[in-house]
Amino acid sequence: MGVQSDSGGKWLMGFRGLTRRKQVDSEYVNTDMGHHGLAKRLTIVDLVGIGVGSTIGAGVYILIGEVAREHTGPALAIAFLIAGIAAALSAFCYAELSSRWPSAGSAYHYSYICIGEGIAWIVGWGLILEYAIGGSVVARGVTPNLALYFGGEENLPLFLARQCIFGIVVDPCAAALVIIATILLCCGIKESTLAQTTVTAINICALLFVILVGGYLAFKNGWSGYELSDGYFPFGVNGLFAGSATVFFSYIGFDAVTATAEEDITDLFSFLSFNVFLKLVQQVKNPRQDLPWGIGISLSLSCVLYMLVSFVIVGLVPYYKLDEDTPISTAFSQYGITWAAYIITTGAVMALVAALMGSLLPQSRILMAMARDGLLPTFFSDIDKHTHVPVKGTIATGILAALLAFFMDVSELAGMVSVGTLLAFTAVAVSVLIIRYIPPKGEVLRPFIEGSSSAPARDGYNIEGAAEDAKGPFVLAEGDFQALLEKKEPLHESGIDKEASLEEPSVQQRRNLAPWLIGTIYVGVLVLIFAASAENAPSFSRITLSGLGAVIFLAGVMGLAYIGEDGAVGRFRHKGGFTCPLVPCLPAASILINTYLLVNLGAATWLRVSIWLLIGVFIYLFYGRTNSSLLHGPCIPITRPEDLCHSSVGSPSH
Repeated sequence: MGVQSDSGGKWLMGFRGLTRRKQVDSEYVNTDMGHHGLAKRLTIVDLVGIGVGSTIGAGVYILIGEVAREHTGPALAIAFLIAGIAAALSAFCYAELSSRWPSAGSAYHYSYICIGEGIAWIVGWGLILEYAIGGSVVARGVTPNLALYFGGEENLPLFLARQCIFGIVVDPCAAALVIIATILLCCGIKESTLAQTTVTAINICALLFVILVGGYLAFKNGWSGYELSDGYFPFGVNGLFAGSATVFFSYIGFDAVTATAEEDITDLFSFLSFNVFLKLVQQVKNPRQDLPWGIGISLSLSCVLYMLVSFVIVGLVPYYKLDEDTPISTAFSQYGITWAAYIITTGAVMALVAALMGSLLPQSRILMAMARDGLLPTFFSDIDKHTHVPVKGTIATGILAALLAFFMDVSELAGMVSVGTLLAFTAVAVSVLIIRYIPPKGEVLRPFIEGSSSAPARDGYNIEGAAEDAKGPFVLAEGDFQALLEKKEPLHESGIDKEASLEEPSVQQRRNLAPWLIGTIYVGVLVLIFAASAENAPSFSRITLSGLGAVIFLAGVMGLAYIGEDGAVGRFRHKGGFTCPLVPCLPAASILINTYLLVNLGAATWLRVSIWLLIGVFIYLFYGRTNSSLLHGPCIPITRPEDLCHSSVGSPSH
């Protein structure tokens, strides 16, 4: 790492640390760590429940009215389809990286391995902002929906109603809901996931009611909402894409699935008690497949439900008659079915509760991952030995979200949620390009026991509980450690292609060229987007710069396609790991879309986000960079001697 020990070089070392990368395959991190590890109790069903619950929020009950009236008209379902395809670009990238490194860090962890510590910190810090404000916004939305059961907010019980204290509108109901969700999350991952899956199921039943009953009414009345003189696209193609950009943020919850990576188990039916059957299933089930399947099913199910609800609602009544606040309830009321409002309101409340839990759950895991790496205090990485969840971190995030929900009108800060998501999406797409074309080189790692008081010794490695039949500490001298690695032939175990390990001149030339081509892609993206977004600039200049940006972008993509992928990726694909298709085109398109949305979030949003990012910069400079675990070498926690051969190669091709 080239870490300098003299005091004069500490600051230089700190800034150079912005580009240092973790050399680790997290499939072997925190394995069999007893009470120090997260409990592996989740199935694919649980992952889908988390993904769908985090994705399908109350936006579908509110957002469709505004988008249909102002942007898409009857083409609302097509707008959701386009947005779903755009979200799928990021989902494919997430699926590959989560399959390679199933770790609790999600996009932060992937960025740390592929891009560097500086970008990883920004991504992680942005995700903390996203989940904190996102959870508070969701909690604040419960009170007005809950008031519909009582005939309006003025009829709510005093302990639930919003009150004005010293000019501040406080929301005790929102704060209480956050506290309840936090308690559930502290009880254990299986218990909290069961609660989230239950409320998600109620929400889906409400949406199915809208689809089936609404579809029957629309069919019976000849789909009167589509009988319009101005056609299916009243706002044109531009309106359609503007609506797609708006509803795109309805899909951003699927990334919560990857935050539970370390709590995923190996088989779908592990909750059964038939031990013989379980052993048979575990022999054929590849744990790498759970996360990609969870992401894919969550996104697909959400997209289908969004499209069906949209298709039915704009067919019930003309788009210009949809209410912007309660579009679905209003549409049913026009057919005399006023009682349907109670079912729809129940679905909206359940959607908010599921989305709230989907915000609090990943936040504690992101904090835990950053604390493990030394970038935050170890307080956030403590795992409770009874519940096997980061209770301290969960309580801290719950208190923060409860305070925001109680005191602040966070609706004005809602746009800040999108920044963290889009930064993560962009970093994940870039990471896929890096891992395919310039994967980190393998190197021997210094193992240690996370949570143990025995740090890596200078002359050997203390590995407690290394084997089932081992008694007491298990110590390897450095020479023995290296010999074990050579004997185990880690290159074959990890799937590194011979071409990548031999460092042939042609391989080196390609690896030297690939970073420049990836940089070319992003330069082209920035030129194209800023030129296209400069509405006040002369038309000739905009067209010229847009064309130049497009040429630069395409040159980078075609250059990567021409030089081909690094050989290190080959074995991973053959071992059953999910790989993103259409590389480099698909990740490049994801970078383009996400950067476009980032640039067009508005100056006010970026001003608020800049304050948060500036706070993060100071925390990193004065704490993270000086406490990073990479200061002492690329260390990873291991607990079994057989992990040594796997952890010896830091390439992401496992």
